[in-house]
Amino acid sequence: MPIKYKVVARQNPADRSIPPKYYAQAVSSGKTSLRSLAQKISQISTVSTVDTMATLEALLQLIPAEIANGNIVKLGEFGNFGLTISSEGADSQENFAASKIKKYTVRFRPGKLFKNVIDAAGYEKE
Repeated sequence: MPIKYKVVARQNPADRSIPPKYYAQAVSSGKTSLRSLAQKISQISTVSTVDTMATLEALLQLIPAEIANGNIVKLGEFGNFGLTISSEGADSQENFAASKIKKYTVRFRPGKLFKNVIDAAGYEKE
């Protein structure tokens, strides 16, 4: 199934006098719940929906805990989750304090399997 998109105008924030340019924006066709994923997994495997839900719930608890412990969570060819942080600069290493850290971002880096599925999907204008 192709990835749906729409075309939207975006103004240049640095110079609002320039005419807008048009860009593609992905369009969501809905949401899938954890329970729905568990049901779909149980249909294509020998594992029950209840057992799948328990496994997914455990995964949802473990991934953030592993990332908080400084680990990169590698899910094979699906991809990796890791943490990046942003901070204010300091004049020296000695003058840097944790209070200068402003935010964190959990990054997902898709693996080969994930990329192959998305690449094969194609695009369709909505």
